[in-house]
Amino acid sequence: MSDLEGLLVVSVEHAVAAPYASCKLADAGARVIKVERPEGDFARTYDQLVHGESAYFIWINRGKESVCLDLKETADLDILRNMLRSADVFIQNLAPGAFDRLGLPIETIRSDNPGLIVCSISGYGTEGSAKDQKAYDLLIQAETGLSSINGTEHGPARVGVSVCDIAAGMTAYQAILQGLIARARTGQGREIEVSLFHAMSDWMNVPYLQYKYGGKKPARMGLKHPTIAPYGAFRCADGKEILISIQNEREWARLCATLLKDPQLPSREGWRTNSERVANRQAVDEAVAQAFAQVPRDRAIEMMQQADIAFGRLSDPDDLVSHPQNRVVTVDVSGNSVDLLAPGALVKGEDTQFRSVPELGRDTQRIREEFSPRLGTLLAGK
Repeated sequence: MSDLEGLLVVSVEHAVAAPYASCKLADAGARVIKVERPEGDFARTYDQLVHGESAYFIWINRGKESVCLDLKETADLDILRNMLRSADVFIQNLAPGAFDRLGLPIETIRSDNPGLIVCSISGYGTEGSAKDQKAYDLLIQAETGLSSINGTEHGPARVGVSVCDIAAGMTAYQAILQGLIARARTGQGREIEVSLFHAMSDWMNVPYLQYKYGGKKPARMGLKHPTIAPYGAFRCADGKEILISIQNEREWARLCATLLKDPQLPSREGWRTNSERVANRQAVDEAVAQAFAQVPRDRAIEMMQQADIAFGRLSDPDDLVSHPQNRVVTVDVSGNSVDLLAPGALVKGEDTQFRSVPELGRDTQRIREEFSPRLGTLLAGK
């Protein structure tokens, strides 16, 4: 039996943050009903790169049932209300106040089902001057200051994945699980608010604290470390790049002997200690770069292993697809098998089965019949 088997999750969701949270619940065995607009979650059309389907949608919508409802129609809103009377968890990421405007406020939803865990995900929360401001991942990267510390000395850059959406989805998932644990003791549900801004702000606490209390403004360093040298990316003879991290003087001495072929270098002024090397960073990095440029990356990796120095490949998509550490799970998408990189947590001794990604409205008729208002009295009363 799966950990969350027997729990019903209803999610009125689109895009990334809420679907990420509900996907984790589905992976754990919960029944997740994804409520979509009649035209579908717009993430379905972000691209058509995986057998004609969207990579974004496939990534975070496995294991769900899809029902299309027009919540501006009274009959469809009644079906949703019946679903929520039976649900254990309700997730939604419509605009703030949307359910009030639909005539089904969160307070009513909770009074219908006092044991319900309600999680609302928004851009900025429901209070403050920005509460009605539109929010998308890159906009939140900018607003939270993440962009100001990411990039190079030439300017800021976007983190290449939807990191704010993911942060919000992860935060929602953990808060929902915490709510379910508390409900097991008290019998009472709760209302949870998660925003992209606040989820990412939490991640920004180190630069926030450094600046607020120490006056230190983080510098954009690209793939270099602001306080350690050498620590960064270097191009090898075959054009591929490797990152190395020197953490102490023993490692520096081994790098000089193994790669730079100069065992005496660590005894010279400007090269002896990390502080000296940071002050002399340009010369240090140039020397290391010239040495790596003489060998292909596979040979450079052998040398780093020989010297017991931490390294990482600067993997391009081709490297990622064939990376030896990959764990892969397979899901069905419209009759096609699609390999996904596995979730980060592995439960030892268990073989988790991942269910299919639903076509738009695949389960609409069955769910409409199951939660028809005429059956409401039979389905209510949890």
